[in-house]
Amino acid sequence: MLEETITRLFGEKVTHDLLRSAETGTWPADLWRELEENGLTRTLVPEALGGAASGWGEAFVILRAAGRHAAPLPLAETLLASWLLAAAGIEAPAGPLTVLADPVPEGALSGNRPGDRLTHRAGRVPWGASAGHAVFTTARGGRTHVGLVETKGAVAARGENLAREPRDELAFDRAGVIALGATALPANVVRLLGAMIRSAQMAGALGGLLTQSVRYAGERVQFGRPIGKFQAIQQELARLAGEAAASGVAAESAFAAAERAAPEPGVWIRDADPTFEIAAAKVRAGDAAEIAPGIAHQVHGAIGFTYEHALHFSTRRLWSWRGEFGTGNEWARLLGRRALALGADGLWPDLTSRG
Repeated sequence: MLEETITRLFGEKVTHDLLRSAETGTWPADLWRELEENGLTRTLVPEALGGAASGWGEAFVILRAAGRHAAPLPLAETLLASWLLAAAGIEAPAGPLTVLADPVPEGALSGNRPGDRLTHRAGRVPWGASAGHAVFTTARGGRTHVGLVETKGAVAARGENLAREPRDELAFDRAGVIALGATALPANVVRLLGAMIRSAQMAGALGGLLTQSVRYAGERVQFGRPIGKFQAIQQELARLAGEAAASGVAAESAFAAAERAAPEPGVWIRDADPTFEIAAAKVRAGDAAEIAPGIAHQVHGAIGFTYEHALHFSTRRLWSWRGEFGTGNEWARLLGRRALALGADGLWPDLTSRG
């Protein structure tokens, strides 16, 4: 039911005109309002804090659909930010939220709660100037704290990624911290879960490439028959389908691991650390982003490179998202160090013990 709802919503609302308008800086207010009215922005928030009390499995369905349709708003960031706030017992404010990928140095906070002030410069913040609030983490007293601050308290320098999604610099100068709460979360939680949500979006975008390419191959007639009837095209579409399927399975596995490690906000079971699965998902999606767009554009021919065609909205997002919350190379190095630490005798048992 959730998948049907979100697919229908994005299918009806995320039009070519809306995507083009978003790239010029127009906020998709109607789409965001519908997401809020359907409770999709608070999927991961407990009922006690006004949310739907769903888990990471439901979040995966939503984020994959958002990636498939190239939804031009910070739904992924809002889901992550609201979950982080719930982990600290903080109620998420209404409206779009964003997150700071890296922890804020402890020295950037001055004063005593509730009078904390934030002085910090954060670069490439997703929708930094469009989101009403930003969520950050910081170390205090040996624990990871989650904080909430209004973005209007920062000087914003506009930026964007290759997909023309906002990636702004926010400079906070003694901005008032609305709330700050201790958690049991690891210090790198934003980068870790941020890589996970990007893997789901990328899996969705890869599925979108496959759908568009198969449809076009069935419609485009050359030498008296659809190009999808030619064996060379079929082989390339099979490769594309394989990349999309592998990325989707890896991303879904990462979300399942996150569900085991964090079955509810505020809980983090360290013996069920999802880092391996999340790193693998980001690496796999990044590898697919190297291969799949080339296949899709070859199938489409010259028309796929035009701005009027929808294909580039997905390919540019794939190329942008693969470098956010850690590149594939960074996560691959982490996996490599882990393998070396386990040694020859420990690697295989570790791999086969995973559900």
